[in-house]
Amino acid sequence: MARPDRITMPSTMGGLTRYFEEYHSKINFKPGHIIVLVVIVILIEVFLHWQGFSLLGLA
Repeated sequence: MARPDRITMPSTMGGLTRYFEEYHSKINFKPGHIIVLVVIVILIEVFLHWQGFSLLGLA
C-alpha cells in the first residue's frame, strides 16, 4: 500500500517535444544565399516586365 503522505513529482519532460533533435536536413541554405536568390528573381521579373513582350514576339 502507498503511504498517504507521499509526494509525487511530475515527469521530467512533461510531454514536451524537443524539435531540434527530431530532424536534420541535408540541404542547408545560408541567409545570404536566400537574399541573393530573391534579388535575382526580382531582377528577372523587372526585366521581363520591361522587355518581355518584345522578346516573346507579342508586340
